[in-house]
Amino acid sequence: MADPSEPLLSHLADDHEVNDKSRSEEFTVDKIVEQSLSDFGFWQFFQIFLVGLALFFDAQQIFITVYTDAYPTWHCLNHTICNPVASDVCKLPRSAWEWDGGSKGKSIISEFGLECSSSLLRGMPSSAFYVGAIVGGFLLALIPDESLGRKKLLLFSTFAMSITSISVTFSANVWIYTSLKFIIGLSRSQAWSYALVLISERVSTKWRPRATMIPFTLFVLGFMSLSGIAYLAQHSSWRFLYLYTSVPAVFYSIFLYFFALESPRWLHMQGNDKEAIDVLTKMSPKNRAYLESAISKLPLEQENFAQVPTYSIKDFFIRKWALQRILVVMIIMFGLGISYYGVPLAARDIDVNIYLSETLNALVELPTFLITPFLLERFNRKSSVLVNTLLGGASGVLCFVLSVLGKTEIAFAFELGTFFCARIGFNLMAVYMVEMFPTCVRSCATMMFRQALVVGGACCPLIAAIGRDVPSVSFAIFGISMSGLGLFVLILPETKGLSLCDSMEEQEKRDQAVNTRHCC
Repeated sequence: MADPSEPLLSHLADDHEVNDKSRSEEFTVDKIVEQSLSDFGFWQFFQIFLVGLALFFDAQQIFITVYTDAYPTWHCLNHTICNPVASDVCKLPRSAWEWDGGSKGKSIISEFGLECSSSLLRGMPSSAFYVGAIVGGFLLALIPDESLGRKKLLLFSTFAMSITSISVTFSANVWIYTSLKFIIGLSRSQAWSYALVLISERVSTKWRPRATMIPFTLFVLGFMSLSGIAYLAQHSSWRFLYLYTSVPAVFYSIFLYFFALESPRWLHMQGNDKEAIDVLTKMSPKNRAYLESAISKLPLEQENFAQVPTYSIKDFFIRKWALQRILVVMIIMFGLGISYYGVPLAARDIDVNIYLSETLNALVELPTFLITPFLLERFNRKSSVLVNTLLGGASGVLCFVLSVLGKTEIAFAFELGTFFCARIGFNLMAVYMVEMFPTCVRSCATMMFRQALVVGGACCPLIAAIGRDVPSVSFAIFGISMSGLGLFVLILPETKGLSLCDSMEEQEKRDQAVNTRHCC
């Protein structure tokens, strides 16, 4: 078996021909992917949609607590001592009031008798979910890229999340419920990363900007679908809401196991060149003749598997260029995470209808998936990220100024603008990050990218709390952090139009060649 840093199928060249060097150069993993997947056909779209559906179900589990952990409404039974407007339910005898609908199972608050508990205890399940996501991100990042593969990791993540969500319905108390929420957060912590990497490595450079927007769109649609499911299940127990979302996810996992294809680039790194070609053949039937001719020349047995170099997260620390890139990416994503998660949270500080503001914040994400591919195809990565973060930062500061001046409606428009830029920045950086790191560590890099975003989001409640004392000042903080940390993009290399590399050595050679060309 050839070294993964060498051209894929280079041994197909005839050693006795004069032009064997040119032929070996023709058969590289990137050129085979580019040639066979240059036409975006039905099966390519099907594979992207199939993998992207993982984020549809992931979004439902992220936001499901909005409905299952909500404080339910109640009404008075004894109006002589009870007033639903002025009375404190905790100071009333239990016989004087009742939950609306006559059922105490609509929410975990009523199911587990948490109506008079501290806000810390009521919010503990949601907090456990996000803590699990952070812990899972760090633990799963330690798994070497060559261990299981993109498909198996995504399958495990989605299936474990789904099974645990079903188990939640058997929770007997808040402590069991909280523990299971932690496991759900841990198991799904990197589903986004696995899906993004798997999709990015199965499309050509031309179609990558558009293909990577499909799973992001499905994520937003999953969030929006949850509202409809919750509305239909509003008269049922909160346990049914978990069943309605997790059971379909289990069937999806089974479907994913049988029909999803592995990344051809990852298979190449494992020495499975024949499998890599088979995947490309299934995804691009029009090029079957070309790819089958390559299969016929492959040896039946792969040898010297032990010679394949292994890579892990430690490679980020022993290679200066990799460490610098991942740190800069995480700094930028931390700033975007603060704005992306914090702006909708702080919208309550603006004197507008909270339900209207949250709905518009969700809808404003959809056009970003059309604008992002346009920016990636027309402009380079660095300038797109830089201009976008500066505009988002300026919008946040203007939102603060206008809010202080009492111009609420105009301030809210700039609030939407800040959130809009934060989402576009997230989309741009997702594609940019994939192109900066080779296949052997791309999964780890994506995990660290995601972790920085989540940590930024974890800081949002503290920043939003400041806005309660100084109205809307949190928007100024969001804007300054987005634009200030966005300046770090100037340190990163430009990747527009460049193909993906597979090994660390290949990435270093490519970067050196690009730098030399730019200097000349």
